[in-house]
Amino acid sequence: MRLLLISDTHLPRRARALPEEVLAAVDAADVVVHAGDWVDLATYDLLRRRATRLVAVYGNNDGDDLRAVLPEVARVELEGVRLAVVHETGPARGREERCAARFPDADVLVFGHSHIPWDTTAAGGLRLLNPGSPTDRRRQPYATYMTARLAGGALAEVRLHRLPPRHPA
Repeated sequence: MRLLLISDTHLPRRARALPEEVLAAVDAADVVVHAGDWVDLATYDLLRRRATRLVAVYGNNDGDDLRAVLPEVARVELEGVRLAVVHETGPARGREERCAARFPDADVLVFGHSHIPWDTTAAGGLRLLNPGSPTDRRRQPYATYMTARLAGGALAEVRLHRLPPRHPA
């Protein structure tokens, strides 16, 4: 099973549209996971229509329209892998321990908020993944997203993708 992990799209404030590479990844994925801060309902509608399956949450920059259709925390089991999704996890220091305590029944936690890619494993085995942002790199050298594969009841082939710089139109 192929996963696309994205977060912090911030459309249309940080970009006019999702990059074509990300849209192609949506089309190729069996499941798209979005960890919040969509900002506009149109992006949610686009992914809901285009994705084979969408697992998503709202973020701190999302208004009442998105909060009405998305949860703060999503949990799903995919091919035996227990996945949790949330936007905010707090400061980097102590994140693994804090998230392992908050999500003891998850194998993988996808989160966003910082726009900083993150891939670590907590002492108890919880894998924490932040795909960064495909539209707003902030202080990072690249805008990013992640892909992963589920196989044999485990997460495999997690890959961080760097997007080329956008050029203003």
